Amino acid sequence: MDNTLVIHIREEADIVAARKKGREIAQQLQFSLTNQARILTVVSELSRNIYRYAGCGHIEFELLEEERKKGIRIISLDQGCGIPDIEKAMQKGYSTSGSLGAGLPGVKTIMDEFELTSAPNSGTRVEAVKWQIG
Repeated sequence: MDNTLVIHIREEADIVAARKKGREIAQQLQFSLTNQARILTVVSELSRNIYRYAGCGHIEFELLEEERKKGIRIISLDQGCGIPDIEKAMQKGYSTSGSLGAGLPGVKTIMDEFELTSAPNSGTRVEAVKWQIG
């Protein structure tokens, strides 16, 4: 497998495909079952956000390897309307769709690295990394 793989998100079935690929990569990197579940949660959340709020976009999976650790970088990218108030969106419990509002704050908590950039009418990019040490 190349170091980067892209799954396009255009319909709900693509969310399932992204989860499947996330599971395969997490297993390949020998993440614990707990961290595999965390990675799948992140892939689900980011994919669903693309589908729900932007209509289409993609999820990128990148295999990372450093001296003593391996990891996965998950990038969510869309060209939707953007997030008008990132600070508010990162507050637990905040939602514009009536959901629990745990999504993006949860992704940040679950992953080892997290970065979100968004601009009105320019879309949103979320980058999250999980490391497997040892």
